[in-house]
Amino acid sequence: MIETKNKTKKASLADLIVEGMQEKKAQSITVIDLRKLKEAVADYFIICSANSDTQADSIHDSIDEIVFANQKLHPWRTEGDKHKEWIIVDYGDVVAHIFRKDKRPFYNLEELWGDGIITKIENLD
Repeated sequence: MIETKNKTKKASLADLIVEGMQEKKAQSITVIDLRKLKEAVADYFIICSANSDTQADSIHDSIDEIVFANQKLHPWRTEGDKHKEWIIVDYGDVVAHIFRKDKRPFYNLEELWGDGIITKIENLD
């Protein structure tokens, strides 16, 4: 899914996160490659929207399950899973952002990190 010259473990992790999002019908999936930005806090941000709190939970669980099944990794940290407006699943250099659909425009990470390489992932519908 994410095109790189050599598939790295980070790119593979990013692909698995996208797969976890797609598994639960996340909307507007966007991958931001931040590797060339000095000020970046991660190598990749993967962002998606959920239509409800329940879907946000399902996406989060799906990401955890798929990443662990394939790479035996647990997130370093997870934030926002109680309020479900913006759930951050942090694997260190690859960070998943699950926004409730109505909250995503306010934070507008694509604009904030617009100097990165932005790839929009097609919905599987």
